[in-house]
Amino acid sequence: MKVDTNGPAQKPQEHVLLFLYNGSLPNGDRGRRKSRFALYKRSKANGVKPSTVHILNTPQASKAVNCKVQHSISYTLSRNQTVVVEYCHDKDTDMFQIGRSTESPIDFVVTDTVSGGQEGEETPITQSTISRFACRVVCERVLPYTARIYAAGFDSSKNIFLGEKAAKWKNPDGHMDGLTTNGVLVMHPRGGFTEESKPGVWREISVCGDVYTLRETRSAQTRGKLVECESNVLQDGSLVDLCGATLLWRTADGLFHTPTQKHLEALRQEINAARPQCPVGLNTLAFPSMQRSRALSSLEDKQPWVYLACGHVHGYHNWGHRSEQEPNAQRECPMCRTVGPYVPLWLGCEPAFYVDVGAPTHAFVPCGHVCSEKSAKYWAEIPLPHGTHAFHAACPFCATQLSLTQGYAKLIFQGPID
Repeated sequence: MKVDTNGPAQKPQEHVLLFLYNGSLPNGDRGRRKSRFALYKRSKANGVKPSTVHILNTPQASKAVNCKVQHSISYTLSRNQTVVVEYCHDKDTDMFQIGRSTESPIDFVVTDTVSGGQEGEETPITQSTISRFACRVVCERVLPYTARIYAAGFDSSKNIFLGEKAAKWKNPDGHMDGLTTNGVLVMHPRGGFTEESKPGVWREISVCGDVYTLRETRSAQTRGKLVECESNVLQDGSLVDLCGATLLWRTADGLFHTPTQKHLEALRQEINAARPQCPVGLNTLAFPSMQRSRALSSLEDKQPWVYLACGHVHGYHNWGHRSEQEPNAQRECPMCRTVGPYVPLWLGCEPAFYVDVGAPTHAFVPCGHVCSEKSAKYWAEIPLPHGTHAFHAACPFCATQLSLTQGYAKLIFQGPID
């Protein structure tokens, strides 16, 4: 899963970025489009840092803009004035770029997250709100491998252009800065990424890496207030939102404490070994393999289903409908007569989304993805950006918006009666 355009990895994995998906993209991981992106120390540093500043009558007058080996950022102040900041090589850092573009400067190609998207479904995005060159992450090449995030990425000509209508300004120390159209938002959880963590505050990151409060609207031309006490250093559990996709940042140290795929598989087998039964049909239920759980498309005979309003787990049955149009939206539980959604259960397969190693006892509402109680509570409290102005909690395994009244449900299994 490494991305290293300069050669093979020389160091073990240092950081990981993850889409909010259940272990793979809905249509499968392909090349630079994948649900998990591991950052390694490159064989040769490719980081850059600001150097010379030019004030020009036209941006075309700059050699830096026209030179394909020279990185630069252009700030267009008016038709008659452009500030161009040249960037020079930084031997102490590695740079990784993220965006919607499939051009070679992008290491991690990001696609719009479709809430509840299923395997094989082609859900068209009429107009993506993710920038082609959305952001860049710069990692130090020595311990502790500090990683910093910046809005905007360099294009194929090694340039970043902030047009006349983009939010931009000159700071008191004289250096230029700006924001991208829909912005790059970051949220650092309070207490790291652990079972004791709490949601942090969403901030916006500028092109030069400063931290600001959110704008009035996502694309407003007036920036928020500078937050001087915070930095653009990514922490274990930091969330990065690109207005159309949200990414989770995990460090190597943080991942050391998360469950492994083998651990999740052992928990699945432990549940199945207890031979849970449908309390009505009395047939034995079993969670499908982790690979099948990722697919979300093929229901099996032994698939557990749940009445989300009460948590009673059943096998599939075809009665109790309250609506002809949406047969599973309102069903009456035969155990307790509670009426609510009736959905299949799927195990959450991406270990990096778990805040502990607890048993999978709770399901997100309304999608039915199953994880540990503390993980369910954590994600149910996180307000994720939605569209250009809204925030809501979502399932980390499929990005489905969680119910406002009940974000998750405790599962009630019936054991074998023999």
